[in-house]
Amino acid sequence: IILIPTLLKTTLSREGSTEKMALESSTLYKLIILYMLNKVNFPLTNSQLSEFFLEKNYTTYFTFQQVITELVDSHLISVEIVRNSSYYHITSDGSQTLGFFVNKIPGAIVDDMDIYLMENKYELRNEVGTIADYYKSTNQDYIVHCQVKEGEGTLIEINLSVPTKEEASSMCNQWKDASQQIYAFIMKSLMK
Repeated sequence: IILIPTLLKTTLSREGSTEKMALESSTLYKLIILYMLNKVNFPLTNSQLSEFFLEKNYTTYFTFQQVITELVDSHLISVEIVRNSSYYHITSDGSQTLGFFVNKIPGAIVDDMDIYLMENKYELRNEVGTIADYYKSTNQDYIVHCQVKEGEGTLIEINLSVPTKEEASSMCNQWKDASQQIYAFIMKSLMK
């Protein structure tokens, strides 16, 4: 079952077959994702995008996953995977495609997206701007890479060597909550 807002159900049911409705709704979902990624100057995660779709009852989780995979496969968006999180960016082909078809997105949905992005922009940016990952180094310890980005710039970037995978994972898990305090401490210490 594909859940679509009433406005779309009415429009799409006039077109005829269920197959045509599914095809058109899939195209609309792709345009919604492209619009959202184009509207922000930072990547959005799979969970951030799917939350919007599910909160608004636009579609099911599985349909959303299929649509986002098709966008990646067609190179309209790119994906970067960091510690089991997928970060999506719109590509130049995606921006160009959106430019051709943005007027096909119903105004009510554009309003929903604009309101969602405006109300959640700070939280969305903080979620994707605070990154932590680790990898095994050549001397068999683990390098923990922690970073805070703002837009295209990097505010702070730290690489720490730790002996175990468990410590590396723990540090990555703590970074999001501790990054502001660590940044403030470093700035204060270096500005004496």
